[in-house]
Amino acid sequence: MSFPIEVTEYTDAQCPWAWSAEPMKWRLRWLYGDSLAWTTRMIVLASDSEHYKRLDYSVEMMAAGFESFAARFGMPLDATVRPRLGATRPAAKAFVAARVHADAAVAERLLRRLRIHAMTNPTAMLEDEATIVAAAREAGIDVAVLERWLTDPAVERELQADMLATRSPAPAAVALSHKLARAAEDPSKWRYTAPSLVFTRTSDRVTIEAPGFQPSLAYEVAVANLDPTIERRAAPASVGELLEWAGEPLATQEVAEVLGISREQAREQLAEATGAVEQQAGSDGFWALDTAAVAQAA
Repeated sequence: MSFPIEVTEYTDAQCPWAWSAEPMKWRLRWLYGDSLAWTTRMIVLASDSEHYKRLDYSVEMMAAGFESFAARFGMPLDATVRPRLGATRPAAKAFVAARVHADAAVAERLLRRLRIHAMTNPTAMLEDEATIVAAAREAGIDVAVLERWLTDPAVERELQADMLATRSPAPAAVALSHKLARAAEDPSKWRYTAPSLVFTRTSDRVTIEAPGFQPSLAYEVAVANLDPTIERRAAPASVGELLEWAGEPLATQEVAEVLGISREQAREQLAEATGAVEQQAGSDGFWALDTAAVAQAA
């Protein structure tokens, strides 16, 4: 299949900015569907367990940040103080292994589960095997198969390539350096922050950089400028239609962003929707359809 626009996302499962941008990504995918070919690359915010200690960043600071992000952007976050801060590299490598040996859809499911654990489970650490195993099972990946994937030298090479690309932002991104960060390995170099999106028109490789956290409108402007002929899908007719399309539980804020309404309005509509069931998580929750209830009401 030919895609008019390629989207490359630079991200990390531990980043609350990237987590808070999930609603914008769901909106993009709803609006433009198969017109966008999505590739996700791993930043690796913390290569080892001592990374955050070297930055004088504490578990108390993370908890306060999570509380602030939840209030400001509305995504489910648990602000309980974590037992420690660890490396994000093991989770990033697991994602790359799924991307290399399965496909993008499987890898994205795994990343979603890793994010949910990192953001809403105060005992889950992205460097711990237990967290990665739990996320893999929830994503439908056989754990023994994942373990074999992780031994493939090609996976490590791909992860290193991701990290290098992340630490080689384009001049247009560097022009917006307040949206970038300094590379921990070499402070003289810039790196993309999570999430950074790069939009590329496939016909001539013209790109538009959107580094760092951006509102939905910034992404929609990038798509419209690269290819104004791409059809922009109308908003879902109901929250039920959206949940059925998503194929996995969505946070209240994700539903609100796709529909273009407030989180309070989204919660009201979800509470009234036939078969919509909420699972509490941290500061909010995720909604899915009870298909049996929907079928019974039909």
